[in-house]
Amino acid sequence: MSEKIKVGFIGAGNMGSAIMKGIMGCELAQNMEVSAFDPASDKLAKLTEAGIRACASGLEVMQNCKYVFLAVKPQMFEQVLDQIKDGTTEDTVFVSIAAGITAEYIQSKTLANAKVVLVMPNTPLLLGVGASALAKAEPTTDAEFQTVCSIFNACGISAQLPENKMKEIIAINGSSPAFIYLFAKAFVDYAAKEGISQDVSLPLFAQSLIGSAKMLTDSGYRIEELIKMVSSPGGTTLAGLDELYKGNLEETVGKCCEACTKRAYELSK
Repeated sequence: MSEKIKVGFIGAGNMGSAIMKGIMGCELAQNMEVSAFDPASDKLAKLTEAGIRACASGLEVMQNCKYVFLAVKPQMFEQVLDQIKDGTTEDTVFVSIAAGITAEYIQSKTLANAKVVLVMPNTPLLLGVGASALAKAEPTTDAEFQTVCSIFNACGISAQLPENKMKEIIAINGSSPAFIYLFAKAFVDYAAKEGISQDVSLPLFAQSLIGSAKMLTDSGYRIEELIKMVSSPGGTTLAGLDELYKGNLEETVGKCCEACTKRAYELSK
């Protein structure tokens, strides 16, 4: 029987807990031993019920695990890295899920040649349908990187990016759920104005999002072709699209993404 892969989490908030539950709820659990530390003992108590080992400190996680997920907010990184740096070895693989945190920064606070995988996940990961972008920093091996990818694939899908595009991808998968929710709100608000309750409009619109997403990924048609398929000449869809074009929807979305990326660079360290 091969030795289990030891995975640890420093931080057990929504995202960290979701990843842990993703591991424990699939075949990965057979080959992995998962540990966690969080200052909030109530969070750890819930996780131990799922078979996760509670640690008394971040340093204990470091001493017991090869793969260490840094699942804390960016502003907490300096403090956390200072607390755990003495436990870092050349075998440790840090996995950061925080926006703006670079591999270079983690290495500067721990070991100059520390192994780092940067990840931009998103909140649908909480339901096991996340979309996570990952980048590997030297000297992380391909095998180590694939182990981390397998963890995020257990919670949805993953894609590999160059490290220098991890800030640009935030708008595409990390922040985009919020933009989609705002878009959805506008439709639901319109329905309410017309006397249609949210109990009716929200499920219909949400299913339309799900179906449209499947058409994007599985139909084989290009985006432009899919738009045309819904747009009968002289019909209702074209009338609505005309208003979106007048409002420069595509340009507004582009500016939204640019602002998101700019902020990521401002937060970078």
